Amino acid sequence: MSFCVPWGTTVSDQVHEGGCLCGAVRFQVLGAPMIVHACHCTICQRRTGSAFAVNLWIESDKLNLLQGELESRTAPGIKADSPSESWFCRSCGTCLWMHFAASPARSRFVRAGTLDEPSAFAPDVHIFTSTRQPWVTIPDNVPAFEGFYDLKSTWPEASRKRLRALMSDR
Repeated sequence: MSFCVPWGTTVSDQVHEGGCLCGAVRFQVLGAPMIVHACHCTICQRRTGSAFAVNLWIESDKLNLLQGELESRTAPGIKADSPSESWFCRSCGTCLWMHFAASPARSRFVRAGTLDEPSAFAPDVHIFTSTRQPWVTIPDNVPAFEGFYDLKSTWPEASRKRLRALMSDR
């Protein structure tokens, strides 16, 4: 049964499971993400081999590795001084989540496609649409930005509060 988590939800008892392509890695996402991005930047296009990536931005302590071994790799980011770290299944190489240098250290961007029910998380925003593929249609009712956006004017207060808590650890 699929369902969509409402924008800005902070329900803590929701558990979503996911895993890699070969099944060696299984994990849980505990609760709702702070936000769900559909990122159309050229780096996400290249990393996914697709038109965009859908990422759940969540606190790292809300990720629970159930089984398997992960390997991490660092890759260039949009800016030369902002690399990203990605965690992969050691067996099949599926990218499960990432951390971007510009984001708080204790946050992760979970690849929605690795969830057992990826349709549970529709994008809250579309970002870097200036480089989106011309055949991708963005729904009129979902905010879209040519680059990144101002968090204060875009995020609900509950999500901003969670982000502030992460940033206080820097």
